Amino acid sequence: MQASPLTQQHRPSSFQPKIDSLYEEIFETRDDAELDFDDGFWREVFLLRPDKSNLRRRLENISVDDLLRIQGATQQLFRQAVAQIRSGSGLSDENALDTLTVFLSIVLTKRYTNPSSEIITVLAGLDRVDACFLDFVDAIETVIRSGGSANYNKFEFRNPYRAKFEDCVNEAAIQKIVQGLGTGYSSSRDHYVAIQEDIEEGWTLSNTLKYIGLGVLAPSRSSTPTRNAPSVDDSKDLFSALPENDACILLSTYDFSHANKLFASTFIAHSTATSKKESPFSAFLSLTSYIVHHAYRSPRSTLYGHINLITLRILLEDQSLCTKIFSPDNSTSVRLCRQRPPFLPKTSSSRPLAATILDISIDTITHNLRRRLSIPLYIATLNIIHRLLTHLLTTRTRFTYHWPLLWQTLLSLLRFLTTYADSLKHDPDLPTLINTFLTVLSLAVCNGDIFLPDTDSHDDLFYKLVENGHLLPRFKSAFAHPSTLAPGVMDPRTGTSPAALVGTLISISEHFTSLLEEEKRRTSTFGGGTRTLSPKEVSKVIRKGCDSLTLPAMEGLERWTRWREVDEKGFVKRVGRLAVEDARRVVGGS
Repeated sequence: MQASPLTQQHRPSSFQPKIDSLYEEIFETRDDAELDFDDGFWREVFLLRPDKSNLRRRLENISVDDLLRIQGATQQLFRQAVAQIRSGSGLSDENALDTLTVFLSIVLTKRYTNPSSEIITVLAGLDRVDACFLDFVDAIETVIRSGGSANYNKFEFRNPYRAKFEDCVNEAAIQKIVQGLGTGYSSSRDHYVAIQEDIEEGWTLSNTLKYIGLGVLAPSRSSTPTRNAPSVDDSKDLFSALPENDACILLSTYDFSHANKLFASTFIAHSTATSKKESPFSAFLSLTSYIVHHAYRSPRSTLYGHINLITLRILLEDQSLCTKIFSPDNSTSVRLCRQRPPFLPKTSSSRPLAATILDISIDTITHNLRRRLSIPLYIATLNIIHRLLTHLLTTRTRFTYHWPLLWQTLLSLLRFLTTYADSLKHDPDLPTLINTFLTVLSLAVCNGDIFLPDTDSHDDLFYKLVENGHLLPRFKSAFAHPSTLAPGVMDPRTGTSPAALVGTLISISEHFTSLLEEEKRRTSTFGGGTRTLSPKEVSKVIRKGCDSLTLPAMEGLERWTRWREVDEKGFVKRVGRLAVEDARRVVGGS
């Protein structure tokens, strides 16, 4: 038989990944600084997933002298990776970014004799340094823009940057990200404080004399530098321009909180500062307080305030994180905005984070009541209150808080909605607002005895409900059209009937009102007509009336649905476009 012209090749003992053979070719020590790899070579390099550990090991083993000897290859690698990132072409630019990250992390930390000139030689060469580094800056901007696009275009395709967020499990890296964001929150918050300092001075002779109109007699403080406060009109313009462009980090905070459980738990775990330095989560809450305090001033303030409230909602919808937020072990003091009355109560001691979040919710409702109401902002706020109350209810936890202020705020919202019903009726989000508001108020009224610290706190809620009881029938009448309070309309999230909820609130109010009228008649002097009851007498009647009050079983009030981006595509895209534009301005220095 004729021998075959084919020869059998010996099987190698091990296979080398293609990307590793390409690395070997790039970093092969040679004296040819003018070596030029063709475009096809680099296309192949960036199409393959980088072997970061192998790349790191090779670079670490190359001496500075050898690195300078192969400068032609290193310059091409830097230039080609930057060009690939700028092109933004799918998976290849992600691989180029990973490759460049490892390359720079090793190359820039080597010990050079003349660092400036030798690093330029390794990366670009003296004749190309300006063009290369301008392209590099543009590539960084592209990365930031793409980071925004992890949110911006997430509904159209599987975004690689979004996948990076979800897959990151490096605890050390997450902690650095949290700390870096915390610094950004504090800096962004300080822009508000620079316009108007809102921490009150302690008692001094000077401010006391000024308070009583004798400021001319106050001791001189010429040795203390002073800052001219802007006028009221100037302050309005300055506040309207905030938050500044650095607030773009709030989109990243939302994305990380939503996509990465390790980030969310680390974020909360760092909530209690171990030193005098403000913790990242405390800084986030503080910045949120300032943004929502001024949210009505501009659409960008409203959007950033809204996305922060959604971030809080996401954290609260994780039961383990919500438990930590209520835990006394995570108590801390947070600086809250006090730049416009009515002010939140002063709190000098540390409190559980949940108390701070309730304060932020109250401030959002109080300071943004305008005829052109931002209904989505109020829905987000009420959802936060609902998640907090639901946690207390389901865990049967009694929580100390200034509850009367919350009830007063909710009933002020009831009064506003009733008064401006005609201006709001045509908003497509109105049914969701009405349903959420009634669910929160009904949950508190019907189940407050489970989570309020004492009976007095629950009685106070009934007291305030009776005070505003005359608004409830008007409220029901104002919104009794098919999409809101019509009989038979059900809230798809809770399975409850908004019309039934408002009917229950009216019945409770009428129960106590009838008892109060009876008490007035009973205590009136003969022939003297009915008398006005004192607040103490009203409280006494309400306490006795609780014994005869039969509350209906309101099932479903504690139910809620998790945040789903797909339900809010328009909002998420608007925030994405805003954050991307702000990031571009930050990178551009404008």
